[in-house]
Amino acid sequence: MPGASIVSQVKQCDQGANAFCAWQLVLADRGFKNSTDLLISEHRRLLRAGWSGADGDTGEQHAADSPGHTLRVTYATADGDLKGIDLGWIKRSRRITLALSKALFEGVPTLSVMLELGAR
Repeated sequence: MPGASIVSQVKQCDQGANAFCAWQLVLADRGFKNSTDLLISEHRRLLRAGWSGADGDTGEQHAADSPGHTLRVTYATADGDLKGIDLGWIKRSRRITLALSKALFEGVPTLSVMLELGAR
């Protein structure tokens, strides 16, 4: 089946003073030559759909805000987010980290994605 598929997903909630929930996802698409090409394609798709570009949490990440800023998506190649996880810049669940690592070693074009509610 052509197109991206969700390899793994985890809902993560923070019950602190600024409570929120987010979805951590691992997306794979064997239709691309590599993860960078997949990342560029998804970035362009979001911009064409009216999302505004934004800065990610690390230099390896990209981000976008939905029209109306109700959602925010942060995304990177598997390699980029694994680097951030290893250096302690970002946190991902163990399940997501393992899925990213497996995809990287198998050479599958993969993105690490976090979808969360945007500013209201």
